[in-house]
Amino acid sequence: MTTRTPPPGEPLHFATQCIHAGETADPVTGAVMPAIYTSTTFEYEAFGQAKPHIYARTSNPTRDALERCVAELEGGARALAYASGQAATAGVLDLLDAGSHVIAPVDFYGGTRRLFHEVRRRVAGLDFTFIDMTDVANVAAAIRPDTRLIWVETPTNPLLRLVDLAAVSALGRDRGILVAVDNTFATPALQRPFEYGCDIVMHSATKYFGGHSDVLGGLVVARDFELGKRLLSLRSASGGVMGPFDAYLVLRGTKTLALRMERHCGNALAVAEYLATHPAVEQVFYPGLPRHPQHALAKRQMSAFGGIVSCIVKGGRDDVARVLDRLQVFTLAESLGGVESLAGHPGTMSHSSVPPADRLAMGIPDNMIRLSAGIEDERDLIADLAQALQ
Repeated sequence: MTTRTPPPGEPLHFATQCIHAGETADPVTGAVMPAIYTSTTFEYEAFGQAKPHIYARTSNPTRDALERCVAELEGGARALAYASGQAATAGVLDLLDAGSHVIAPVDFYGGTRRLFHEVRRRVAGLDFTFIDMTDVANVAAAIRPDTRLIWVETPTNPLLRLVDLAAVSALGRDRGILVAVDNTFATPALQRPFEYGCDIVMHSATKYFGGHSDVLGGLVVARDFELGKRLLSLRSASGGVMGPFDAYLVLRGTKTLALRMERHCGNALAVAEYLATHPAVEQVFYPGLPRHPQHALAKRQMSAFGGIVSCIVKGGRDDVARVLDRLQVFTLAESLGGVESLAGHPGTMSHSSVPPADRLAMGIPDNMIRLSAGIEDERDLIADLAQALQ
């Protein structure tokens, strides 16, 4: 990740923004970290004269501090913190009228697919078209008169495919369609979708923003204030807000986001390069490898290539099980983005809700492993993989 010295008046570098964005110091006491305000209700100044906070479902001082910080880091107008990444995704779908058409990737997070296909299709009448978004021509061909949202995930989970944000945003802008980007894998440290014209950015804050596998949360950032106001009103109505203690933990994690992402990316690249030469590995998915089909796009759109590596192990599901059970430094567990390295099996974890035939159509076989590179020493990660793959 390259840096440059900004002339006077230009924005601070990202690593500095992570520490200072949003003016999060407590205005009452001067504490450099905001207090955890647990009150659910706030006193009025007088009858008919409300103070800035009224009721915790609408606003909370601790949550507001996190939202100011995240909005600045993504370069958006308004951020909102939700109880989980799924709640944040649902909050974006709340913008749509019943019967609206949504375009989404064919290869994306299984939980998002389940929310789209099994919940919102049934209860809200939304219609979804899942396509290969690596070719923007497919996006253009899928647009209908009733299309209201293009949902983008880049890099995708777990195949690490990239979507051209500038091209898709141009399609949405020309046709008046919202473009929302799940930026969880990249974070604003590596990729800022608003710079390419997108309208909404979503994160599972459980992952890299929190960074320590100890908090559940979601974030949505709106490009403009009016869209942010709509999202705020809808979140207040539906109630899926992040609690004050969780907001505090995510904000604490944000302070080290830039530093951690540098190590995540370095370790992931080392792991990917090692696996790419291993005789027990059939294929490696990582946009930082020159052989990745969208490596050029990754270099243009991202400042580094992320902390997730996926691979296909030679053999079948039993061979994968043996490898995963032998790991000692990597922890076999759900999720990603924590300081500890995690190993997952998409078929039985992140994409277990997807029918087997659909998983294969997405390009996710039973002998695929997804690795989340933590911030340990890369030599220990490679040694662990070496003994597990032996």
